[in-house]
Amino acid sequence: MDKIDRRILKSRQAIQSTFLQMLVKEGFDKITVKNITEKANISRKTFYLHYIDKYDLLDKIVDDQIVKLREICDQKQDKGITEGSILWFAYFDQHKSFFAALFKSKGALSFRKKLLSFTMEEINKKLNEDSHPIIDRHIFLKFLGTATMGVLESFVLEEVDSDIEAVATQVVQLYKKHI
Repeated sequence: MDKIDRRILKSRQAIQSTFLQMLVKEGFDKITVKNITEKANISRKTFYLHYIDKYDLLDKIVDDQIVKLREICDQKQDKGITEGSILWFAYFDQHKSFFAALFKSKGALSFRKKLLSFTMEEINKKLNEDSHPIIDRHIFLKFLGTATMGVLESFVLEEVDSDIEAVATQVVQLYKKHI
């Protein structure tokens, strides 16, 4: 396995941590590459060696989050559906400021698309082939995925006045009624 040069790792870490701090404080839409490079104390050339633009940077960070969510979904398989859903919501609670900044952003559409796609894939794994034969599977997955995202967004943005367990339990009850 090839080792990555420490300078490359250090530059990426500086860029990403600066970006994440700015994302939480200022929101995605106000971030510029110039701001990132100034606050990270790197040149614009260094930034562009690693990322095409701020959207590419966001995509890489979101991809890392999706990998972590996949790991949580793998852990959930050993648990019951309610306990697994609590793990899921707990992850979003632990990273609430990051996800809240993305949900509030108008420019972070790729985040929403990737999260919805991931959510639909996970729901699809739980459906058996005989589930709702009259309903188009893709529409059904889109419906449940979008509903889940809506609840998740409301939870992260603190629009839901419930704790993790209450939200997760209610989402599970809704799934059981539809799956």
